[in-house]
Amino acid sequence: MTSSKSPILSARIEHWPIAGSFTISRSAKTEAVTVVAEVCRDGLTGRGECVPYPRYGETPEATLAALQAMQEPMARGLDRQALQAAMPAGAARNALDCALLDLEAKASGQRIWTLLGRPAPRPCTTAYTISLGSPEAMAAATAKAAHRPLLKIKLGGDGDGMRIAAVRKAAPESELIVDANEAWTADSLERNLADCAQAGVTLVEQPLPAGQDAALARIRRPLAVCADESVHDRASLDGLRERYDAVNIKLDKTGGLTEALVMADAAQALGFQIMIGCMVATSLAMAPAMLLVPQARFVDLDGPLLLARDRDGGLRYDGSLVYPPEAALWG
Repeated sequence: MTSSKSPILSARIEHWPIAGSFTISRSAKTEAVTVVAEVCRDGLTGRGECVPYPRYGETPEATLAALQAMQEPMARGLDRQALQAAMPAGAARNALDCALLDLEAKASGQRIWTLLGRPAPRPCTTAYTISLGSPEAMAAATAKAAHRPLLKIKLGGDGDGMRIAAVRKAAPESELIVDANEAWTADSLERNLADCAQAGVTLVEQPLPAGQDAALARIRRPLAVCADESVHDRASLDGLRERYDAVNIKLDKTGGLTEALVMADAAQALGFQIMIGCMVATSLAMAPAMLLVPQARFVDLDGPLLLARDRDGGLRYDGSLVYPPEAALWG
């Protein structure tokens, strides 16, 4: 029998329509499917949101089941520190880790950054994503977003040189970063990097497939290259320094903010630039990642901007400027 102070865990799948569609090198979708975890104790509720990612074999149904399997351990007193070993890094642990952090903040009456002894996040510029398409379609989408200071361009293989040239012409003043989502090959790598450098791109994410990226250590990289699918948590940082200049930290990969904060410290100590990334999701999923902003060179937390609508009480976006979460949303 559990006491009245034992936390009660619940979880559910949510569907959030995307404004138009979201296309990368390996998939296209018209809605974001998220899983929300809620932990209730003593009249308070902590919330966390995750996005199961098929690239890593995750599904919403399996993620929901993984969270439901933690109901009994939670009722027996499993805390956030023990959670790190009780669940593998991934979307399910992210939702529960962030829910527990939210609950800790509510119970303490403090903002979570104060509770954790981290710098308070400040408003920052987020990237805005341009989906993969034909050069003409991408140029048209870019022209509508050319007022934004930082654009993230999805590329996908053949014809990428024409795509990035068209995008640059449509947004001559914006800083550009590129995400190839593992779509390039060792044969096309140097040509595509040169095309990006010619277009004034600042950074390229994950040009080669994870596990097949050794070529990055054998070439002169004309611009910064960032690991995404090749990096998950602290354990995956080893061996990346010769291949990558930056790492993309996403809470759905690290398994929550607890690991992400430690990973960011470790990555900085190894000399990596830090990018804070996200999946397409609501502000509830973005809010915890704001604690990583003080360490980030690049912030990519535009998930809610890509939705047809965000959840009530979401993050404040003023153009590309995103503000820290209000306490009512998270933390």
